[in-house]
Amino acid sequence: MNIVRKINDELAIAGQITLDQLQQIADEGYKSVLNLCLPDETGWLADEQEKSKFLGLYYVNLPTKPEDINHQGTLQIYQVITELPKPILIHCDNSIRSAAIVLLYIAIKQGITFEKAFEKIISLGLI
Repeated sequence: MNIVRKINDELAIAGQITLDQLQQIADEGYKSVLNLCLPDETGWLADEQEKSKFLGLYYVNLPTKPEDINHQGTLQIYQVITELPKPILIHCDNSIRSAAIVLLYIAIKQGITFEKAFEKIISLGLI
């Protein structure tokens, strides 16, 4: 089972979660799940959306490859994060993309330029 890492009161990250973890996430008060996985990734849960909705969670799947983490791709994800009810669990297969996205989101929200935030993500080895 992958560890859910709470980043702040609005955001948490994880690798691929299990259906049991979805129940735990709902029980812990999360309101939304943002899945960055592509359908052909290891551990993909075909019924993650159905189970999320059954538990009362908002669910969005934005399949994101590491090379899609660029200015345009990140703006779309940023918009989704902004609109989803919080707190949100953002996950991918190994939590690297979700960590990169969350760090970019927080940096941009704090007024740091995308370019500077992106440089930091690269220097951390997240993409």
